[in-house]
Amino acid sequence: MRTIVGLCVALGLAATASTASAADPFYQGKRLSILINFAAGGPTDIEGRLFAKHIGTHIEGKPNIIVQNMDGAGGVVGTGYLGEVAPKDGTMVGYLTAAGWLYVVDPARFRVDIRNYEPVAYLPGTTVHYVRTDVKPGMKGPTDIAKAQDLVGGGLSVDTPKDITMRLAFDMLGVPYKYVTGYRSSARARLALQRGEINYHAESPPAYRSVVEPSMTKEGMVIPVFYDGIEGGPADKAVRKMVEGLPIGTFPELYEKIKGKKPSGPQWEMYNTINSVNGPMQRLILLPPGAPKEAVAALQKAVQRLNEDKAFAEDAMKTIKFVPEYTADPNLKQEVRDLLTLKPEMSAALTAYMKAANK
Repeated sequence: MRTIVGLCVALGLAATASTASAADPFYQGKRLSILINFAAGGPTDIEGRLFAKHIGTHIEGKPNIIVQNMDGAGGVVGTGYLGEVAPKDGTMVGYLTAAGWLYVVDPARFRVDIRNYEPVAYLPGTTVHYVRTDVKPGMKGPTDIAKAQDLVGGGLSVDTPKDITMRLAFDMLGVPYKYVTGYRSSARARLALQRGEINYHAESPPAYRSVVEPSMTKEGMVIPVFYDGIEGGPADKAVRKMVEGLPIGTFPELYEKIKGKKPSGPQWEMYNTINSVNGPMQRLILLPPGAPKEAVAALQKAVQRLNEDKAFAEDAMKTIKFVPEYTADPNLKQEVRDLLTLKPEMSAALTAYMKAANK
């Protein structure tokens, strides 16, 4: 009798332990690495580390959070690593800039199709363009860019959105310029601008507000010129919140002030396409293909909670002067896949334009 009772107790304890184990949060006892596809000190890094600082408190199981930067090729290296090499068990998630855009302009560069990655969330974004005030004949306001002489624009890579929109803006306005690219991060390009090696650059709002505005703008070294965006576009409302208070408008608004008409033509169509793809999902938070559904669900829930976190909002306002509002829901995968598609003729036009930068 005692043997039977003891066996029943043992089975009961085992069942209880099994139930408790099954109920454990996915990230219980785990470590989560957040991979940032640009170098430390740049806008993606600033924003990604802010995300990493707060997301852990919202993930059930409270995993340890570490940040890993993997820059190179305008974000391609880190994005590719996430799909090809990173563990597929949910312990590494990418906080990536321009990953979607880099894919649509040249899918062949990725050995793993980005459409097969597991999206957790995305964040709309923009880029603030700024110029040194000592560019001849003197830059006092945004429309002065139309008269700029000896303009030298600096960027990260010929295929990054901000490099392309910078060149397109100069070409549409008819401003002569020299283009220098290959800086591994915005922080390095910013230093080059301070040294006078270049005199025009563009950065995401986090870096502009936290680094450029308090120092370079305040000291009179630079002024903002415009920000990338399209009135009424898919990211328009979110983007305007990011740049609220800056004394600039969108490129189309600047173009109309200078030219007296709205932009049009093939180059405008390219600019419009970039903002239609990269604007809504400038930041993509992705897990590698094949990551557990439990990991996707746990992180999406955490991001949704992050959006309601007052401490995160306060920290964001102090650090980057706006509060990111991430989109994270179970239907995200199809939405992202739909955005990652370009018409063949537009893809060919953009490819030709990027190749022309090297000539």
